[in-house]
Formats: sequence, structure tokens, C-alpha cells
Amino acid sequence: MELIGHMKNNIIMKAGSKFLLVIAVGILISGCEPEKKPVEQPTTEAETSLPPIATPAFNADSSYRYVEEQVNFGPRVPNTKAHRDCGEFLARFFMKNGGWVTRQEFRAKSFDGKELQLKNLVISYNHKATKRILLAAHWDTRPFADQDETDPNKPIDGANDGGSGVAVLMELARVINAAEKKPDVGFDIILFDGEDYGQPMSYPGPYQEDSWCLGSQHWAKNKHKTDYTAYYGILLDMVGAKDATYAKEGVSMAFAPTVVDKVWSTAARLGYGNQFVSVKSSGITDDHTYINKLGMIPMIDIIEYNTQGDYFGPYWHTHDDNINVIDRKSLKAVGQTLIEVLYREKL
Repeated sequence: MELIGHMKNNIIMKAGSKFLLVIAVGILISGCEPEKKPVEQPTTEAETSLPPIATPAFNADSSYRYVEEQVNFGPRVPNTKAHRDCGEFLARFFMKNGGWVTRQEFRAKSFDGKELQLKNLVISYNHKATKRILLAAHWDTRPFADQDETDPNKPIDGANDGGSGVAVLMELARVINAAEKKPDVGFDIILFDGEDYGQPMSYPGPYQEDSWCLGSQHWAKNKHKTDYTAYYGILLDMVGAKDATYAKEGVSMAFAPTVVDKVWSTAARLGYGNQFVSVKSSGITDDHTYINKLGMIPMIDIIEYNTQGDYFGPYWHTHDDNINVIDRKSLKAVGQTLIEVLYREKL
């Protein structure tokens, strides 16, 4: 994913690029204007006083193990055996845990002209329900460590950048499938492919704006069901690092501010207010951008935003994005919050 207006380290403004449409001055992708909200988004009394409900417990140890299992395949780079094997592992996992799995296979061109064999996985629960919530993450990993001084041309493990979001959704699916009481609404999990094959800043030639998020672009234009829609969506990206905090990301606030408030107030009620911080951050181009813009589904992004005001931790797109980055407390905060959000939705 990329930050609208700049990238980590280089801080390069893209003159002549559509990505110069900066949220800070009130202009967003496709000319949409974000709602003017203060930086601090206080939780209302009604939100904090909701009565408790019975929900299944998210198991952080189990979710951590699912990150490990993904990493053990090796870098999940398109067109590799590790990518193919992990994709089938994920499909089998969700089928075993009650999911209705659709493999959306397609081909796409990378920024450097490679033909990539990609596969989105769409997993449906309570598939007959008409009111649906969409949950998503990307399951591929970066094909090169372009932010690392050591072996920058080798692929990364992607434990957090890819693996953590998938692992949270795996555990969410497992515990809900095992629970006697299910959510009233239906929900769909989409694991997008090709998110992290975007053009590095060092690549010669003009910058190709849509080289990232290939799977979400394809799905938004070619949904697994032609009439598919969802009440709203939640994307997870880089959610598992130690001491991770998540701000109210700019694209999310422009397209789906009420969903942001719903999720952040839920996290606060559960005691995760220190992780889900009440701060509005700049917009970032991620899979949710295309689901909002092309798929016409209001989707937010839960993505790490650190105390230095930066989306990208020191591990980002380096070989340090390995299992040692992952923290069970972060996985728990995100996973339990999502479960609570799902169980509070009514038909």
C-alpha cells in the first residue's frame, strides 16, 4: 500500500499524479470531499453504555499460530510454489471451519510487465442472509525488501504485512463456527491477492498509480456474485505488531465515518482504547480504496499508525517483518473487536 502524497523514507510528492489529491486540503480520490470532523472523535455516552452481550472469545495464541503457519510456507509471492501451497492451505482451512469458499482466479500484469497468476479467496458465512458485512485482508507478500539495505531484491516473510490480518480472520472464523450462537447477519471474508506487488520508488520510468492492490481492483470490477453488496466492510492490514496503534485513517473517514466510529467505540468499550486511538490520520491507498471507489461498498481500514505519525513501522518491506514482530495482544485487540462488532449487528 502507499500513503497518498508520500512514501516512507523518500517522502516524495508525486507531481502530476492523481495521488496528489490530498485529504488534508479536503480533496479525495474521485473528487469526493471528506466530512469535516475534528481530529479527536469522542465516544458518545450511548455508545459506552451499551449492555454487554455474549460473544465467543478470540484466542490470541491460536491466531499467532496461524501467522506462523503462513510464514512457514515462505514468502507468498505470486507465481511461486509457496504462494500456491499457502493459497490451498487457506482455502482448506476455511472450508474446514464452515466457510463457503469461492476461488476467484485471474491474471494481472505487474508494474514491470510480468504476468501474475493471482487468486482471491472469498469465504461466506450464513450465505443466505441478505444483510452482509465484508471483512478482508491481503494474503500475498512483498516480492522484494525494497526498504532494506540487506538483500533488497529478496522477498520478505510478511508476517505482519499480510500474515497478521489473515490470521485474525482465520481465528475469527474458527471461533464463530464453533460457537453455538452465531451473528444474526451474514459475513464474507475476502483474502485479496496481489496487494503488495506495487512499483517500488527506485524502479525507473513513470510511476504507475494502480500497480498496488491488484486483487481488490479485480474483485471490485468482477465481483464473485454480480449483484453482491455489503452493508459495510472492514479491511485489516499490518495489525499484529507489538504495541501497535490504529488511527482513524483518512480514506475510511471520507467514505465510511460511521463505520469507523462504530469500530473505535466498540474497541473502547472492550478496553482497547489505547490501541484504537482517537486520532484522525492521513489517507492511504490500500485495498479499501478500490472497494470504496470501484466496488461501491463503504469500507474502512484498520492499519497500524505509530506514535511518530507514520503508517510504516521499521519492519515495513524489510526482512525484519518476520514472526518476531508479531504480538498476541495486538491480534487479540483487533480480533475481539471485530467479533463484538459482528455480534451487535442486527438484521
